[in-house]
Amino acid sequence: MKKDIEIPIVKEVYVAVVHEWNDEFLSKDWNAYIINDRETPIDMVLIVSKGYDGDIKTSMMRHGIGKVEAKSFAKIELMQEDVLKLNNEFYVTFFADDKLYEKKYIFRKNIINENAMQELPVMEVDGVLVK
Repeated sequence: MKKDIEIPIVKEVYVAVVHEWNDEFLSKDWNAYIINDRETPIDMVLIVSKGYDGDIKTSMMRHGIGKVEAKSFAKIELMQEDVLKLNNEFYVTFFADDKLYEKKYIFRKNIINENAMQELPVMEVDGVLVK
């Protein structure tokens, strides 16, 4: 029955975008990260990302992150400057506490910029955060 289905609420897991220096290309790049601010690890982390704005759509990207330890983070992907002007969606699923969790994180178009940066939990750097 529908009343028997428990849908757990995701807490203390975030997606953030950080503007950081890339030593290989000698440039500043925007990178997306998943942050686990929980006291327990999250496992089998899967992330599907895409960008869109009306008829403009990016390819859908799928990322198998695996395990993200408690109070840690993992890189999801490099975000090119062109996609920052689009809505960027990250659909995250993971297992924790013997339950399946899922949540959609959306960075609205043009929100990823230097002015929107704040201090990020766990990473201790500045970036744009979606809770």
